[in-house]
Amino acid sequence: MREISKKTRKQRFDRWVTEGNVQFWLIMAIPFIWLIVFAYLPMGGLALAFKEYSPRAGIFNSPDVGFKWFVRFLGGPYSKDIILNTVRLGVYSLLVGFPLPIILAICLNEVSHVRFKKSVQMVTYAPYFISMVVMVGMMMRIFDLRSGVINRIITLFGGRPINFFGESGVFPHLYVWSGVWQGTGYSSIIYISALAGVSPELKEAAEVDGATRLQKIWHIDLPGISPTVVMMLIFNVGQMLNIGFEKAYLMGNPSNRRTAEIISTYLYEVGIKSGNYSYATAVGLFNSLISLALFLLVNKVSKKLADESVF
Repeated sequence: MREISKKTRKQRFDRWVTEGNVQFWLIMAIPFIWLIVFAYLPMGGLALAFKEYSPRAGIFNSPDVGFKWFVRFLGGPYSKDIILNTVRLGVYSLLVGFPLPIILAICLNEVSHVRFKKSVQMVTYAPYFISMVVMVGMMMRIFDLRSGVINRIITLFGGRPINFFGESGVFPHLYVWSGVWQGTGYSSIIYISALAGVSPELKEAAEVDGATRLQKIWHIDLPGISPTVVMMLIFNVGQMLNIGFEKAYLMGNPSNRRTAEIISTYLYEVGIKSGNYSYATAVGLFNSLISLALFLLVNKVSKKLADESVF
């Protein structure tokens, strides 16, 4: 009986291999391993937020300080401005950057000329693949005080040159609208895919009833992609405060620091430059907890109002 069971197990294993299960699980193992190594294992370092870190003692043997670093950040002289700058940029980016990909996707969906449609898609997608360093360098050239194209146009019409990168009030607009230019085309891909799944029979029936193009968009296209829109809105709100470090750091300077200093750049200053790893970890954990709370709140509201949610 033992020999028969071994033979049966071998046959089952061989059949499992020949059916492609090994290849499938090997492919799936790569992202799982990456997720565990780079996302879950580093979570042990969050203990630094409650420690007075000492390299000699290590993370877990360093003395406990409770919520000392959280109190220090929230009671600090610059914390209010840093949090407000982060919230301002996050809300501004969400209000401007979220609806535009939807509008672009709907407009492209209505274009019947295939060559023109593909050309617009290529032009709008291309900026996404430009390096952040290159893009900020382009902006500095375009908006340069003396030799920039924008200031030359302003002076051509009799105006005075504007120091775009030196004005703290201009920084949020430069940051947000450059992000819109870079990411709108790429973000529209998911909505174009959702629009492809809208039933053409509904549009044909609407045309028979005499519906205009705007009426078909409002009553057929938008309801058809509303689950996708709601899901993307939930994720975008959850990431609203996780503003990228690179762009803000590259665009920032002493002249616009009043509005350019955000949580991610502050973490770099106090964590990497100053070496206060415990304090930086506490600030980062605070930011992550607020983002999680926003995500859960919007998910719950969406589930009640639109009956759509992540879970």
